[in-house]
Amino acid sequence: PTESVLCLVNRLSVKKCAFTMAEILLSLTIIGVVAAITLPSLTGNINERTWNTQRKALYARFSQAIALMPALNGYGTLIEDESGSVTEDTAAETFVTNGLAKVLKINNICDNDHLEDCGIVSKITTLGGVTLVFPSTMTELNSEMTISASGTVNNTSMIDTKAAAFETQNGESIAVFYNPNCIGDLSENPWEGTEGVYIQNRVCANFIYDLNGNKGPNTVGKDIGFMTAMYPSDVTIAAPYPAISQLSGTYAISPDSGGVSALKACTNYDSEYRIPNAEEAISMFVNKELMKSSTTQFSGTYWTSTKVHSNGQTRNLTMKSGESWKGQLDDVASDTDKNVWCIKR
Repeated sequence: PTESVLCLVNRLSVKKCAFTMAEILLSLTIIGVVAAITLPSLTGNINERTWNTQRKALYARFSQAIALMPALNGYGTLIEDESGSVTEDTAAETFVTNGLAKVLKINNICDNDHLEDCGIVSKITTLGGVTLVFPSTMTELNSEMTISASGTVNNTSMIDTKAAAFETQNGESIAVFYNPNCIGDLSENPWEGTEGVYIQNRVCANFIYDLNGNKGPNTVGKDIGFMTAMYPSDVTIAAPYPAISQLSGTYAISPDSGGVSALKACTNYDSEYRIPNAEEAISMFVNKELMKSSTTQFSGTYWTSTKVHSNGQTRNLTMKSGESWKGQLDDVASDTDKNVWCIKR
């Protein structure tokens, strides 16, 4: 037995009781090991809760601010040469200066050549763990947004404008990708009818935000996220919080032979997950480079939870990417198996 134990059991001893140096060092070592194991997890959980709270607050502020704007299109200058190439582009910067800054508290506005002055970092980590150079134009963010979706379809593309950036009074750094010619109010309900709708020219503004400026970890799904504003009036803003990757396998809305329903697939996988609606799927398509991993891409056909009524039937929309009809929300008649990419609640 150690001296301290002998002191405790031998009450008649006149010897002073104390812990030995070896026992103290052993105790400190155990405490240190336990702290090393649990502290990162505790810190991570605190950060996750903080980012989640900030993300919801930012979305609320943006929704309230943009609702006060008369319209989201028509801002900025685009001057083209004889070949059709844009020689002057101030659209995104003007959208922030003359539009957002009127309804949102903004500290600093930066043009395309000085994005870093507004806290925009040069590289970020995607949701799937890939290092990505921060995009400075719409084409760099998603080239499928700036080319015609089909050789037989005109005016479906979004203009390849340069990004601008700004800082909010709450310390967020936000890059803006802007389309001054966006169309598609809710009066032109894109979810009715039997034909698919190309979504590129319905996107007015896309925002990539960093909740803590140029501080780390600069990772999508943590301090970095995205929001997309659609339709110039009666604006809809989507801010999906995507899961780490799409579910394996394919799903149908009303599966035969006991298969898994697409509408229930996300909840069945994780109670905190759900299937995105149409606008959330659009936002994920626009920002698909921010979601990619070394093995998983946002490509193919995806179910959403938005329903349309066509010829008396209720159908779900699919998000198509990487095909000749890239960027189309399609009102499919058949209940075929398709992909599901979940978002967190």
